[in-house]
Amino acid sequence: MSAPLIKETPPPFSTTKDKIWTRDFTLICLSNFFIFLGFQMTLPTIPLFVEHLGGNDQLIGLVVGIFTFSALLIRPYAGHQLERKGRRYVYLLGLAIFVISVGSFGLITSLLFLFLFRMIQGIGWGFSTTASGTIATDLIPPNRRGEGMGYFGLFGNIALAFGPTLGLTLAGSISFTKLFTICAILGLFALILSSRIQYKKREPVVEPHRKWDFYEKTALPPSILLFFITVTFGGIAAFLPLYTVQKGISGIEWYFLLFAIALMITRTFAGRIYDTKGHRAVFAPGAISIVFAMILLAWLPNSLVLYLAAILYGLGFGALQPALQAWAVQTAASNRKGMANATFFSFFDLGVGIGAIAFGQIAYVLGYHSIYITSACSVLISILLYFTWIGKK
Repeated sequence: MSAPLIKETPPPFSTTKDKIWTRDFTLICLSNFFIFLGFQMTLPTIPLFVEHLGGNDQLIGLVVGIFTFSALLIRPYAGHQLERKGRRYVYLLGLAIFVISVGSFGLITSLLFLFLFRMIQGIGWGFSTTASGTIATDLIPPNRRGEGMGYFGLFGNIALAFGPTLGLTLAGSISFTKLFTICAILGLFALILSSRIQYKKREPVVEPHRKWDFYEKTALPPSILLFFITVTFGGIAAFLPLYTVQKGISGIEWYFLLFAIALMITRTFAGRIYDTKGHRAVFAPGAISIVFAMILLAWLPNSLVLYLAAILYGLGFGALQPALQAWAVQTAASNRKGMANATFFSFFDLGVGIGAIAFGQIAYVLGYHSIYITSACSVLISILLYFTWIGKK
């Protein structure tokens, strides 16, 4: 007989049917902000740290990729544990692992140990982000899920607005040890806030055993589309700061800021469009915006084009990510919401990881501009798949 699962019932405060901004939803959003701020500060600085340790473009891609692949491998397990042991256990465990691993970066003096601790960080990230998305899904009224996930993601976007710029600024004025300690402290803030959430009570139920239960079938279409889109993110996160330096273009900090502002603006209305009109009204405009952003980055003659690419990428990604996540969770059974989120983020990680590793090789052979040409082609594949599936339905 399979292990008993956990059926969770709403806490006492859930009395307003369509209310999004409850106490616990606010806490999960704030916790999400701090963990993403700590993560975003490391995003553009890890490549610099790899260079500091003597690594090249290929090793930068591997360091970024190993993080995402370790998160990817742990997500199915995290999805099961969300139903068996509950949201609190998985989320707090993931945050604790993240804090310890990031805080240890400053003590690393070799690339081998960096690989090891990036794997550990990926495990913590896989646990925490799978859990946080599921907790947010639990707390949002189903008929406002697109809007609610947009608000939830907005806090991650605010962190994105400040995180990369703050990380790059600090990297130029303090040691990597102090930088990574600050990132770990931000993760600790997330851990403290998340411990205050009133998680749903658990009652054991029995579900039929599923062999090779690594994904949620109903979440596959939006997750596969997300994969081809987040490939672009691997190329930007790992190589755009180095690309702008090679081009002699300043303003990479402003790129991340404008990208995040565009994300935030889109999140204020894209979720409501999804709730009222469905993914057809969101997907194509968002994907086309990302294609144009990648084309501009491949060209990149000056800072103005860099900023325009940031805005287009932010508008497109800000529309697509919450809509695709809401789509992934919408049709899953109540005891499969955690696995649906695990499936969704697994494909997110897979896209970023494959993008970072593949683009490391592409950059080494063909140059940085080829990364963004390939990225545009990847998003075009997602558009073709989308209209093929929609046409069949």
